[in-house]
This record gives sequence, C-alpha cells and structure tokens, in this order.
Amino acid sequence: MHGLISKIQKYSTKDGPGIRSTVFSIGCNLRCKCCSNPELMQAGAKVLYHAERCVACGACVALSKGTILLEDGKCIIDREACINLDECAAACNYDAYEHIGISIKAEDLAAKLLRDKVFYKQSGGGVTYSGGEAALQGDFFLSVTKLLKKEAVHVALDTAGHVPWSVLAPLAESSDLVLYDIKAFDSDLHKQIVGEDNRLILENAQKLADMKKNLIIRMILIPGINDDEKETEGRLSFVSELGSAVTRLDILKYHRLGAGKYARLGIKEPMDSIPECTDEIAMRVLKRAMDMGLNTSIGG
Repeated sequence: MHGLISKIQKYSTKDGPGIRSTVFSIGCNLRCKCCSNPELMQAGAKVLYHAERCVACGACVALSKGTILLEDGKCIIDREACINLDECAAACNYDAYEHIGISIKAEDLAAKLLRDKVFYKQSGGGVTYSGGEAALQGDFFLSVTKLLKKEAVHVALDTAGHVPWSVLAPLAESSDLVLYDIKAFDSDLHKQIVGEDNRLILENAQKLADMKKNLIIRMILIPGINDDEKETEGRLSFVSELGSAVTRLDILKYHRLGAGKYARLGIKEPMDSIPECTDEIAMRVLKRAMDMGLNTSIGG
C-alpha cells in the first residue's frame, strides 16, 4: 500500500508530547484561507517555483512550448497550459523549482520513522500524522500505525475531522492522541473560513470524546475574523463540554509564515490583508479559557 506525503519533519516538538517525527500528507478536503501549507491542499504532486533562486537561464522556457515566459529576469508560468512542468523543472540547475510529493510504501515509511525510535523513547515522543488531511489516506496510515505499534511507538493523529466517522474512527482508535482543529463555532463563519460548514467536525469531536480518546484541541485566532468574544466563547464552551477527554487546549496565533508558498504555487494568498494575531488577543482568550477550567497553552 502506497501513500503520498510531502516530507517527514524530524525532531518536532509542537505536534504532541516529546520529540516527534511529523509526517505531512498531501491532500485535503477543506480550503482553509488561513492554511500555511497550501501545497498540501490539492491531491497529487506539486512543483513550486522559487523566484529568488532563478538566474533567468531560460532552460525551462525552452522546453515549455510557450507556457513559461521570462519577464524582468523571472519566470511567469501558465500552470494551466503547461503540461510538462515536471520536465521543465527538471531542466533547472539552480534549484529554482521544488518538487513536492513522495509516493511511499507503508513499510518503507514505518522503517524511516523507526530510525529515530531511541529519541521517541527517551523523550516520551513518537510519530504524528499531519497534512493536509491524513485521514483521507486512512488505510495507508493505519497500516503504518500497525507497524509502529509493534515497536511500541506513540502515534498521534492531527486532523480537522471533516471526514465520515467510518473513516476517522479506525485511525483515531489506533492512535494514542488526536490533535483536533476547531477553526470556528458559528457554522456560517466556519464555511467562510474553510469552505464547508462545521456540523461533521463538531459531531466527530463529540464522538472522539465519547470514545475517551485523548484530545488536544487546537483553536486558531484570526484577527477580525474569528477572535471576537461571541465566537471565542462559543468554541471555548464547546471544548469545555467535551469533558475530561480534552487534555489540553492549544491557542494558535494566526501567522503569515506560509505566505511565500502561495507565490511559489502561482496563486494569490487568501488572507494577505489580514494582520497576524497579537499576544494581547491570545492572552485574552487564554485567560477566559483558564477561568473555565481548561488546561490551556499558547502555541502548544
């Protein structure tokens, strides 16, 4: 069984307890405007163009049949018309193009992850499946988990929960921890931010809590979008009602660290006019969460 991933980020400390290896899967069924990994949204491999590395040699242009042009020393790529972008990118000798997407067998991925088993054991860490949406490749990651569990490796699933319960449940059941994103409580606002309503996400969160699955809820704050008192109170109240299954609430401050990726994909950043979340906003929500008795951190 093969899966499609972008990379394995080693020595991660933000995706669960201890030192972890985070596997970033490709493909997501949401279109979050605040996403910092837009290259992982659409299914399939990607080619990113790093304009700052380009020396305008013209090698890719020569192969593009007119779909890549040089303007002011940089390449202008017609991604819809360019049917041989992989070939064009391969002609570059200056790393101006970056390929994203690795097809890998479950046993090969498990073998790579187990190379750092000693770090997991010493730190109380393990492996985290992230994305994209890892649950969209549920059978693949379930196969990887079975191999990791033979070596007693802690496994965490980072998910938005927007998949049928029949898909999410087996992967969640086999995981030791679920990191769960709730980007908005108001359904209309949620649809505005991610392109879908939140009914399924909230339902699955409750089912995970009923399963007594260890949960870390992640709550992003986007200034002027989902940080007002009514919206944050709604999310905090929902998290509180999930009960003891929630071991921690992580408040995530919206940032624009992924802005360059949109340009490298040739698409407009959806929230280029939205400011980053301030410490003041995060501390206000943190104080309210702690007043409600929630174990809360900023940034995880």
